Amino acid sequence: MDDFVTDQVTDLQLDRSDWQLVKFGDVAIQQKESVDRENTDVTRYVKGEHMGSEDLHLREWGELTDEYLGPAFIRKFEQGDILYGSRRTYLRKVAVAHFDGITSNTTFVIKANETRIDKRLLPYVMLSEGFAEHSIRNSKGSVNPYINWKDIADYEFLLPPKDQQTQLAELLWSLDAVLEQSLFLLKNNEIYIESLVENNLTSTRVKGILNDYCFSDGIRIGPFGSLLHASDYQSEGVPVVMPADIVDGVINEKGIARISNKKAEELANYRLKENDILFPRRGDLTKRAIVLNHQENWICGTGTIRVRVNENVNSKTVFYAVTSKSTNNWLCGSSVGTTMQNINASTIKKIPFHLPKGAEAQKTLRDIESAINASVCIKNHISSSENLKKSLINQIF
Repeated sequence: MDDFVTDQVTDLQLDRSDWQLVKFGDVAIQQKESVDRENTDVTRYVKGEHMGSEDLHLREWGELTDEYLGPAFIRKFEQGDILYGSRRTYLRKVAVAHFDGITSNTTFVIKANETRIDKRLLPYVMLSEGFAEHSIRNSKGSVNPYINWKDIADYEFLLPPKDQQTQLAELLWSLDAVLEQSLFLLKNNEIYIESLVENNLTSTRVKGILNDYCFSDGIRIGPFGSLLHASDYQSEGVPVVMPADIVDGVINEKGIARISNKKAEELANYRLKENDILFPRRGDLTKRAIVLNHQENWICGTGTIRVRVNENVNSKTVFYAVTSKSTNNWLCGSSVGTTMQNINASTIKKIPFHLPKGAEAQKTLRDIESAINASVCIKNHISSSENLKKSLINQIF
């Protein structure tokens, strides 16, 4: 089905000679039915943060018994209705409800005027660049801009005849189904990776700790402020890796701080080696980076913790373990501080960790790397499918 849908999109030929110029208000009807929350069978609510940008699917919601909701949460929606975030419309929050519920009065609840438009096509009109630009341009306010219904109702676009609407809606939703299938595969593969790491490397059940596999000085914190001052930084020289430079498993080199070669020599004990693993001391404790070959001899900066494992230990295997959900949960529970979580080298040393030996270790590494490569392929496919979908929407509207 994937290749079939892609071929359809590639071969799409649009003849707009019989398309009609319509206003959004001609094909969309705003719903304003209110709900008495004390006397309703509805059990779910949707907030703005439950809606993803450019994602038609509601993947999160709340239960009315969960928490106190302000008086603005009175707007009823039904399964199949479209929810549209009327504030900060540049976020492009459009979702099709798959259950009955309530939302706030700042979220528009919309039904399609099915005498004019195929209801399956309407949400894609709202995801088009033209609709988004119109909504952003006509929003009012600067801090928390909002759009009025009458302003988006005036948006004009070309609408194909009903038979073409049906074909286009089926094509768009088929492409969406391909995307959802890929997201499902990715989610399951990530669970599989986590289970491989949890069952073979790191778990609260294992007896070993990370320090068992490191050099005597393998886990150490970066230099304190008394050794490295703000005045030491310059535009050129040896890079110093700070927690802010740890992004998506690697060191983000753009805008990285630097010091002179002379100062770097003074901090020789903090030089990095290839395959060192870096942690932040505070803030987002899920961040990690592994040092690449060309980053050797850079400096472990203030606020960063370096982990260097023994030569006979595979650093990649350790990296997979310490980036796992189980390790993140353990670190979260072992950190101190409420406003900002903090950890130290002693905490890192105690991370539960076990490394299989011999052939078992090699098999574990192969299985993990194979699963990670599969995730990369799926993510690339998702990205290309999303680009194709966006291109198709704007090609139509």
